[in-house]
Amino acid sequence: MMNILIIGANGFTGRRILDDFVAREIYNVTGSSLHDDILPGKDYRFIRTDIRNEAEVQALFKEVCPDVVINTSALSVPDFCETHHDEARATNVMAVEHLAHACERNGSRFIHLSTDFVFDGRSERLYTEEDLPNPVNYYGVTKYEGEQRVMEFCSNYAIVRVVVVYGKALPGQHGNIVQLVANRLRNGETIRVVSDQWRTPTFVGDISKGVEQLIHHPHNGIFHMCGSDCVSIADIAYRVADILGLDRSLIQPVTTEEMQEATPRPRFSGLDISKAKREIGYRPCSLDEGIRIGLSPIS
Repeated sequence: MMNILIIGANGFTGRRILDDFVAREIYNVTGSSLHDDILPGKDYRFIRTDIRNEAEVQALFKEVCPDVVINTSALSVPDFCETHHDEARATNVMAVEHLAHACERNGSRFIHLSTDFVFDGRSERLYTEEDLPNPVNYYGVTKYEGEQRVMEFCSNYAIVRVVVVYGKALPGQHGNIVQLVANRLRNGETIRVVSDQWRTPTFVGDISKGVEQLIHHPHNGIFHMCGSDCVSIADIAYRVADILGLDRSLIQPVTTEEMQEATPRPRFSGLDISKAKREIGYRPCSLDEGIRIGLSPIS
């Protein structure tokens, strides 16, 4: 059986990948995070590791001997990264370099998750993998540099760029736009959402499926892996309201200037998924389908 090591396994995306891979019953799965397992299970191992510490990374690889390493760990809050450069760089760049070196020494395939925020948002079309990144905030800077470390130091890799990941979060995990909007509207609270920033939101279950396809893909490269609907953040909120039958008048669309966000964000960062469709058969669900699945009691 293939040994799979999932870094960031307490996080929203990492836990979904861990749960899905364990359920497949064809992999030996090990989860790892900076903290103890948030929801211990019996069908996988969990090893607490600080990937910013190269010695701890080496010890982790020696114990697990992974065939595939999936890195979902990141400092991903742009406002925090903008004011905490050293911390952002340690996790998003240096820790990625440690993992890349360890994968190369161990002969592991490295699947590293990145972001649409490597782009500046000035495009008038969906970004492809061939477009040159030009991040507008420090979070994007560190994620782009992390991608470069993977390509420089690892000879067997896939970089997966995702966008506004949504679905059902576990207790103790960060929420996401879909869940946040649903919770606010259910409580009868107003919510301000940006109407002039466009994304291609990604259902977390689609990432898990796409990553599994990339495990068996024979080629290296960057893959855009998100949904096929390109919508504004406000449109996402309206979709949630309509699907759940909640009061859409509680949604207050505002411009980027009116939102007065402390950190710049790309206005348009939709990603083109043609390559993933063509090379690995990636087929994401629609935004409406993802919202329904992500907010259903049994998902």
